[in-house]
Amino acid sequence: QVQLVESGGGLVQAGGSLRLSCAASGRTFSNYVMGWFRQAPGKEREFVAAISWSVGNTYYADSVKGRFTVSRDNAKNTVYLQMNSLKPEDTAVYYCAADGSVVRIRTVWDFYDYWGQGTQVTVSS
Repeated sequence: QVQLVESGGGLVQAGGSLRLSCAASGRTFSNYVMGWFRQAPGKEREFVAAISWSVGNTYYADSVKGRFTVSRDNAKNTVYLQMNSLKPEDTAVYYCAADGSVVRIRTVWDFYDYWGQGTQVTVSS
């Protein structure tokens, strides 16, 4: 049974930092792309960042570039999203997801096969 379990969300003041974790289990993810998405109330789910598990290529949404960093720890089967200089507009539920495509990183959520339950991030002004 595939499981993606996020943790690390919480309440932080603007300008602060949080690190989200996504622990993956249930299959081999070495050929997968691991993505982070977020969804704020009343808004569409949007792509945040992604990393290819095997090579470590990364890609970021323009809105988070330079502030967020995605990384992975192969030994722990865990993907991280380090979020710095947080803004109130970063407030959302953040989801970890896995895409079985090995060709390239995709930013459309519909391509991703597996999803975590989400973790709330709230940034106060």
